[in-house]
This record gives sequence, structure tokens and C-alpha cells, in this order.
Amino acid sequence: MGRGVRERTYRGRRRARAGCAVLVAALLGVGGCDAGGGSDASGGSSSPKPSPTPTPVWDPSPGSVAAVGDSITRGFDACAVLSDCPEVSWATGDSAKVDSLAVRLLGKKAAARSWNHAVTGARMADLAGQVARAAVHRPELVTVMVGANDACRSSAAAMTPVAEFREQFEDALRALRAKLPEAQVYVSSIPDLKRLWAQGRTSALGKQVWKLGICPSMLGDADAVDAAATSRRARVEQRVADYNEVLAEVCEADERCRTDGGAVYDYRFGTGQLSHWDWFHPSVDGQARLAAIAYRTVTAKQD
Repeated sequence: MGRGVRERTYRGRRRARAGCAVLVAALLGVGGCDAGGGSDASGGSSSPKPSPTPTPVWDPSPGSVAAVGDSITRGFDACAVLSDCPEVSWATGDSAKVDSLAVRLLGKKAAARSWNHAVTGARMADLAGQVARAAVHRPELVTVMVGANDACRSSAAAMTPVAEFREQFEDALRALRAKLPEAQVYVSSIPDLKRLWAQGRTSALGKQVWKLGICPSMLGDADAVDAAATSRRARVEQRVADYNEVLAEVCEADERCRTDGGAVYDYRFGTGQLSHWDWFHPSVDGQARLAAIAYRTVTAKQD
């Protein structure tokens, strides 16, 4: 090939490449080309691909609910003295008077898609076993309300140590994650037991029922206000606060766990929200208030 021909060919190729570059810049998405019309070096489009929208970790509309915990979640003393009444449970009950969390979330499917594995008298040490039973159903949301019985012991000295309470809760969450790695967990704070004592001690019937063994560490010698009794109740009150701090800290370390932010502890139960048999456990109305708190927490927008 002669020199003049080679120079004309080179100039032609440069003009072709320049024209292709302008075309690519204009179209933003057409594959790169050279003088021969081929693709770019990578063999693909030169335009940036949009980043996928991240899937939220928390789903405000889970399709099934399993409850674990203690007597409160069993509706104890809400319908009859010293008896469970799970139909009015804040978590999974079917009573229209309560409008439980499961009913609010699942509607007519609640009966088939919710399960109550709470046990009256349960303490934190029992939670891992309850979680194992609940996991069989593969629930999308697990509700937890436990810890009151760790403070409600025969005496203040018999309360579950805080470090032990923490270890047991961590063990239960690990057991849950081993079986249900993507399940969501709602953790309720423990109610203010001292406030329940202050409200219930106005009832002569309630104080008689307390003598049967309901929360002796707080409710024993209900009318006593001497230094010893006051100190004992203060110790129980502080232990509940410590337990609630543990619940919040352990839950915070799990991205699929939410607490109520202390809403149940802060709720000022009045006599209308307490059982008219023991004036300590939630009444039907009290259960409804717990359901409302749980629903607000579960359905709140993710931070």
C-alpha cells in the first residue's frame, strides 16, 4: 500500500472513531465501537447500571405470628380467677374486645396463622424451650413478653440475677436464629410492677388473692409501708428496670428485633386495665392496650 493511501486510511479511521465517540456520548447506552463497528473492550454496555433498591429488614405486615412468654400473654385472670384465658391474649387472642396483634395484622387468617406458646409462671430460663416449640410453625413474627416472674419471686433476694437474665435471653435468641434466621421478633418491656402494687392495694379482694402467692417480692405485706417494705419494693422496681435495659440491649444487637421502647413499662395501668380478681394482671381492657402498643411498634416505619 502506498504512503498516501495509508495516510488517507488512517485519517478515515480516526474520523470514524471520533464519530462513534460522539454517537456514544449522545445516546448513553449504545455499545462502544471502533472503525470496524465492534463493541467496547468489556463486550457490554458502557452506561452505569442503577443500584437495586435494598429490601427493608423489617416487614410491617408479617404473615404469621407466634407468641412466647408468661401469664400476661396467656390472659391469666382476665376472664376468671386463677385461670388462663388465651382468647383475650394481647398477642394472639380472637376476642373482638381486645383486637389482638395477630388479628390486627392477619385479619381472618389469624386463627390459622397464629400460635400461643406462652406459659403461666414462665421465667426467662424457660424462653429457649418455648422458642423451640414456636419455631415448628415457621412464624414470620415472634412476640416476646417475659421477665416479670424473674422479679416476682418469694423474696427480693430470690430474683434472677441480671447477668443470668441476660445470658438466658441471649441463649433464647440464638436458639431462635438457629431455626428461624429471618423471623422478626417483637420484645415487650416488663410492666412497672410497683405501679401495679400501688393500684391493686386499694382492693380488699385483690389483696386476698395476692396472699395466694402472686408476686410475693412486690405484693407481700401489701399494706406495709415501713422502711423494710419500702426498700424491698425499691429493689424489685430496680431489678425490673435492669431487666428492661437488658431486653433493649440484646434486642438492639439483632437487626430483626424490635422492642416497644419501654412503652409497656411506661403505660400507667389503672384499675380499669387490671384484673378484677387479682388487681395485678391485665384485664380484657388492659390486654387491648398491650395489643395496641405492640401493633404500633410492629407497623412503625423503619428508621
